[in-house]
Amino acid sequence: MTLDDYNAFCASLPATTHVVQWGGAHVWKVGDKVFAIAGWSEAEGLGVTFKVSELAYDILREQPGCRPAPYLASRGMKWIQRQTGESVDDAALCDYLLESHGLVAAKLTRKARADLGL
Repeated sequence: MTLDDYNAFCASLPATTHVVQWGGAHVWKVGDKVFAIAGWSEAEGLGVTFKVSELAYDILREQPGCRPAPYLASRGMKWIQRQTGESVDDAALCDYLLESHGLVAAKLTRKARADLGL
């Protein structure tokens, strides 16, 4: 997945905003909460970080090309960074980004979700 593909997919999700921060990371938010970050990776290519369920975290953290997200996972949060498409191809990554959007949106207040049309 290219950075353009990542940005286009995240932009297609409802009630999202985009900002470039933290040294050039492309950060996508639903409401005021982050659901995806791209650009941080020690591997070649695009590193994409996203929130996952506990089960997905337990599975993905052991898969080649994925790891617990630096900084976020060390604080007990269930975030994964996909460094390569070895275990999570681009189609699966889009599914995980959609799930991350939903997980984060579900944690917004009822009023915030209503204001965003969610």
